Amino acid sequence: MSDNFLSRDAAEALAKRILGFSKADEARVNISSGWTGNSRFARNELTTAGGTTDTGVSITSTIGKRRASASTNVLDDASLARTVELSERLARLSPEDPELMPELGPQEYATISAYVQRTAELTPEARALAVKNTLTAIEGEGRSAGLDLFVAGYLEANAGIGGCVATSKGLFAYHPSSSVDLSVTVRTPDGTGSGFASSGARDWADIHPAELGLKAAKKAVQSASPQAIEPGRYTVILEPAAVGDVLPLLLRSFDARTNDEGRGTFSTKEGGTRLGEQIADRRVTLFSDPADPELLGQPFDNEGLPLKRRVWIEDGVLKAFNYSRFWARKQGVEPTGGGGGFGGGPGGIKLAGGTKSLDQIIAESERAILCTHFFYIRFLDQRTVMVTGLTRDGTFLVENGKITRSLKNFRWNESPLFMLNKIEEI
Repeated sequence: MSDNFLSRDAAEALAKRILGFSKADEARVNISSGWTGNSRFARNELTTAGGTTDTGVSITSTIGKRRASASTNVLDDASLARTVELSERLARLSPEDPELMPELGPQEYATISAYVQRTAELTPEARALAVKNTLTAIEGEGRSAGLDLFVAGYLEANAGIGGCVATSKGLFAYHPSSSVDLSVTVRTPDGTGSGFASSGARDWADIHPAELGLKAAKKAVQSASPQAIEPGRYTVILEPAAVGDVLPLLLRSFDARTNDEGRGTFSTKEGGTRLGEQIADRRVTLFSDPADPELLGQPFDNEGLPLKRRVWIEDGVLKAFNYSRFWARKQGVEPTGGGGGFGGGPGGIKLAGGTKSLDQIIAESERAILCTHFFYIRFLDQRTVMVTGLTRDGTFLVENGKITRSLKNFRWNESPLFMLNKIEEI
């Protein structure tokens, strides 16, 4: 593994040192240690490259029913002891928490292979070569179209332990991982055409810079000189990036407590929930899985609770809710994890795919609007998950199975829950 972050033995030794300073009733240590390297490009050239290596710790102290945390990245004994003492002083000043759960003891975790050495070795030179390949592909497409295309983008790689937890009750969890993301935006000289492409993975070998650049460039050329379209209800074809912009907004709708207390998306007027009911098209299966490489999850949450595969919607039926440890105990069920809130849950959400490619769906559409991705998405109604947003970087009209013209960007209003009930193809 890389020298840029703590090994399992080093992380465990650091956690034991910190816990040794504790005088609280209970204590938890969360350690993050790793490296990140980035390269930014704009105006068709590499503009900046940077990198950081850091190790930080957060100490959470519990005194009675009071709890507080303090953090530092200065790791000598004196600094660690001061940070532990600060967390204890803050805990004594904090109000009692009637829902406070005790720290966890030893747990068993699934083994997830999430670290790829070549991602951790993505040097500034290697990143610069990737940017060069991206720009070369875009310049070639620009020459074919007789245009000097404007290019900007961002490449970032990460490697380390975002997940490391230890408690005074003997728990220790350690999970190394890596990730890399590349996004490219291309615009035409007159500013009317814009194309976007992005990709992310654990393994750098799964990122193809030239292909991404070519895809963004083609979309920019194709989207030039867009025309307006009348407001109304349209069939839309969402590329994966667009689906990824809106579908995760459903995550908090699966919170068990909110729904059980009658405040949730899936609460009923009679005081129950819609668990077990059909809430989406029967082709919809939505799940979270820490072991899925595309979701970049980890096998435990910030409290050290094991995370497992969870199917939220199966064949259109609402199958599960997310339970914090407190609410799970109150309801007599198994907690699903997330450190008390779904935001720290299993690491993402995934929609099971259909059998048709994007090109097939376009070819079979009589009339539709093709959307590359969205931005500036804001909630209109939390309970129905109704949101508003704008199209961006390539919006097209599809007629009789072909893209016939580019469209000006426009505002839309929709709920991802309603969207999952109005599916024609996946």
